[in-house]
Amino acid sequence: MKKILTLVCVSALGGLLTLTGYKLFIEKETQSETIVEQVANAPIYVPTNNNTSISVVTPNFIEAAEKSLDAVVHVKNTSIVNAPMSFQDLFYGRNSQRAQVGTGSGVIISPSGFIVTNNHVIQNANEISITLNNNKSYVAELIGKDEATDIALLKIETDEDLPFMAFGDSDSAKIGEWVLAVGNPFNLNSTVTAGIISAKSRDLSGRNTQSFIQTDAAVNPGNSGGALVNTNGDLIGINTAISSQTGSYIGYSFAVPSNIARKIVNDIMEYGNVQNGILGVVGGALNSKAAEELGTEVTEGFYVSEVTENTGAAMAGIKTGDIIKKIDNVSINKFSDLTGYLKTKSPDDTVNVTLLRGDTEEILPVTLLKPTTYIVDTIGYVKNASKKELEKFGTAYGIKISEFNKDYKPYWNRNGVETGSIITRINGKKLYSIDDAQNALKTRSVNEPLQIEVINKDLEKIVYNFR
Repeated sequence: MKKILTLVCVSALGGLLTLTGYKLFIEKETQSETIVEQVANAPIYVPTNNNTSISVVTPNFIEAAEKSLDAVVHVKNTSIVNAPMSFQDLFYGRNSQRAQVGTGSGVIISPSGFIVTNNHVIQNANEISITLNNNKSYVAELIGKDEATDIALLKIETDEDLPFMAFGDSDSAKIGEWVLAVGNPFNLNSTVTAGIISAKSRDLSGRNTQSFIQTDAAVNPGNSGGALVNTNGDLIGINTAISSQTGSYIGYSFAVPSNIARKIVNDIMEYGNVQNGILGVVGGALNSKAAEELGTEVTEGFYVSEVTENTGAAMAGIKTGDIIKKIDNVSINKFSDLTGYLKTKSPDDTVNVTLLRGDTEEILPVTLLKPTTYIVDTIGYVKNASKKELEKFGTAYGIKISEFNKDYKPYWNRNGVETGSIITRINGKKLYSIDDAQNALKTRSVNEPLQIEVINKDLEKIVYNFR
């Protein structure tokens, strides 16, 4: 009996010593490894399986949000639309026109009240109102817009300086970088969401006319025209579009890069319209299949298939078969890289084009020129006409039709208007160049019919009206 009692005591003492040792040494060490410092932008120590830890820095969005919230505004667009005629309208003799309200966001870019937003946010507006983050409301004036880049410039008048955001450098933004989308989705003022830059130079049109920053920050209806900012609070984009089957956020959104938006705004302020500079090359982006067909081993870059006469590219010595690898310090891997960078430039700007000609790399300075063509939706491509061409049609002014929009070509041809015919006026304004056509269309009011005066092949001057 004494032996059994001794054995029980020894066992209990051994268990007590084991438990005490675990509490004092092993459990304390384990706890110390799993302590996480909950301070933003400070290291987090995460334990690993081999009893070591790694340090991870958490992003801090507080400063960026504070810099941007008060500079992002709510935009309300009121337009008049023709609603279906109801029985009550007929009975009471009422007009079927109704007020339609759309909403979006905008970014204050100067203390004096200039605001940048998307063109589609204020499209066809009869009245535009702005609500600041402090709930003060103002009526805004439309200063100018550019449908091609979906950028519009507004102005409000205030008695005090406004909080604003300066444009950052979107070219320096990196894939994988943290960003915030700031706006007013679903009429919810001052909403901030976070994500990363997923890609750059994205084209959604399929015509290589766009160059968006792609991000996975949540953007929904109402965010359009709002700010895309980095963690420093720099404005690097204007949120514009989402890729969605439902019309709401499901993974990716797209923003106009700030360098493009800045250039559009500066042009509108200085000239009243956008001044585009063209390089003067035709071609396409390289890939494995295209490289094989062209007999080259280079799979990235822009292959020049044609150089337009009397352009900067032709005068600088760029030739068919050259492969453009860079413009200034921007790598050109696809067509939208090229078009996106050129949208930040103006006529008479000089860019350094790095190209491959065979196995030799060359750098050629190219001066960008004004576009020689312009698109009029109801006609197609138009060009400046020479003095000789104008004399042929018996006029001292006008621009010529160089290529028809295929949807309107049958209409024009039925009326004796062919390629080479001269357009003399748009909405009563004489046309001496394609710049005049651009200005006439941009200054046309929302409900104003489009009036085009053309001299046809029989030298008849006819006015056509479009609504």
